[in-house]
Amino acid sequence: MVKYSEALNLPSAIRRERSSFVKAHLELIMAIASGVLIFIAWWLMHQGFSAVSACVYLSAYVIGGYFKAVEGIKASIRTKDLNVELLMIIAALGAAWIGYWTEGAILIFIFALSGALETYTMKKSRNEISSLLDLQPEEAWKLVDGKEVKVQAATLSPGDVIAVKPGDRIPADGQIIKGQTSVDEAAFTGESMPVMKDAAYEVFAGTVNLTGAVQVKVTKKNSETMFQKIIELVQTAQSEKSPSQLFIERFEGKYVKAVLAVTLLMMFLPHYAFGWSWEETFYRAMVLLVVASPCALVASIMPASLSAISNGAKKGILFKGGVHLENLNSIKAIAFDKTGTLTEGKPTVTNWFIRQDHEQSEVLHTTAAIEKQSNHPLAQAIVLFTEKTASFTDIEMDTVEDVTGFGLKASINQVRWRIGKPDWFDPDLLNPEISEQASVLSKEGKTIVLIEKNDEVIGLIALKDQVRQQTIEAVKYLKSVGIHTVMLTGDSTGTAESIQKETGVDSFKAECLPGVKVEEIKKLKAQFGQVAMIGDGINDAPALATASVGVAMGAGSDIALETADVVLVKNDLQKIAEAIKLSKRMNRIVKQNIIFSIAVIFTLIISNFFQSIDLPLGVLGHEGSTILVILNGLRLLRG
Repeated sequence: MVKYSEALNLPSAIRRERSSFVKAHLELIMAIASGVLIFIAWWLMHQGFSAVSACVYLSAYVIGGYFKAVEGIKASIRTKDLNVELLMIIAALGAAWIGYWTEGAILIFIFALSGALETYTMKKSRNEISSLLDLQPEEAWKLVDGKEVKVQAATLSPGDVIAVKPGDRIPADGQIIKGQTSVDEAAFTGESMPVMKDAAYEVFAGTVNLTGAVQVKVTKKNSETMFQKIIELVQTAQSEKSPSQLFIERFEGKYVKAVLAVTLLMMFLPHYAFGWSWEETFYRAMVLLVVASPCALVASIMPASLSAISNGAKKGILFKGGVHLENLNSIKAIAFDKTGTLTEGKPTVTNWFIRQDHEQSEVLHTTAAIEKQSNHPLAQAIVLFTEKTASFTDIEMDTVEDVTGFGLKASINQVRWRIGKPDWFDPDLLNPEISEQASVLSKEGKTIVLIEKNDEVIGLIALKDQVRQQTIEAVKYLKSVGIHTVMLTGDSTGTAESIQKETGVDSFKAECLPGVKVEEIKKLKAQFGQVAMIGDGINDAPALATASVGVAMGAGSDIALETADVVLVKNDLQKIAEAIKLSKRMNRIVKQNIIFSIAVIFTLIISNFFQSIDLPLGVLGHEGSTILVILNGLRLLRG
């Protein structure tokens, strides 16, 4: 049994989920119990036990209507307005008042059943939080003086070293410092294939260490992990409402008042205007009270919105609210950052050239050995490339110096080497063949690194930030649905032109500082209206905040993740296409629900006015439409 003190320490999300679980099941049980009592009361009535039957009916009213009555009264006190729950309770009591106990009880029963279904829908759409919470490891093996000590994961701090064994979930965000393993990150990225990781690779709390024992240096507090951010994002998204939902809720109070006013009028007007009996007049007023209730209309949006948010979370698309999901449907232009968004964000060697009068393998070997002394991304890319193409051993150097902003120079066995950017070398002394090669590759948007031996440039290496595999398909889809695509980058015009040709974006703006990106977003908004911005860096945050919808890549900076309205967990740009498709599906289903619910209400009201519908059929039509609308919204949980 969980102690009370331990229960107090449970995350609030878990307590809310457990409360929601209990409420959903209790509401359903009470609705079914109400239905059973209605059948018993009906049987007793037909057996001649009218008094007993009335008591059983009354029990059915109380048990079936309890949750909705409490919900309606609390909401009315909070908002100081009437709502659909109170309207239904009044209608059921009115039916009982004129002797239609069975019809009033059936109304309560179906209303309670649809309410239980709606609660189930909300719970179902929140299952992503529950499944994430299940992934949270509560304990970790911390290394203290070389020994493994079991501690609570929540107590881990940056700098702590933990041991993670094969098959265990990783308890904290960190960096592998010892060992090699494969990690299952499917819960976060949706990628089913394990990812191979060794020293220096990042790992995330909640992912599964599959094959090898590793030691991990914790880099973030428990409250700041990617795992916690995902939970917070989903919770925030489910608590925020879309503009359509807010409009419906504002409309509900006024509509309920109008229905009550018209019902009050109908209690008297038909008797004097059309000669209806008082009993028929009051009966038709009660039918109107039932069929004119906006239950289906009120349920048209929220279940669909929550289902879509949960669907997105399952696919690695995190929305911070229904408003952003809804706004994606009307996006007319999307601006992309280049580095880390359209591209991988890290340079890769694409070309290399060594003069034929020099031993190519020796030059590459020496270049890699020198570059290994630097932490610069270009140097690391060259080392990685060389290690993949040939095996080599470290070379002992006489001297090595990192010349900031230019490159490296070294002396090996009295031979002088320089490796760095072209600006560091005298262009007049360059070999014509190398000069021509450098010029051609530069026009392709590639970064050039020259290799000099004893004051003579003997070769070059070209590097480029590679376009992501998914980028071209994503841009193609966006253009196919009429969305204008723009690249905003701090790189040179030549590099931007090269990336534009490769990705197919409609236009670009090069050499953008953060302020320039903001101005460009404002121009796009003036031209197109609704504009999205996708980025990952600190410099993208102002533009993300300015855009109608800001989208951050999951591996981006913390400030970008905080500022954005949508997060693509897997860094997969094709997910933005999926997000837009999901938004369009949601908006289509919401429109279907609204049109259907209004059509049903209108049809039932007209039928009641012409006295062609009775209370039982009115109840079935009204509550049946509500259930159908909720089920239609649930479709968004699939696919």
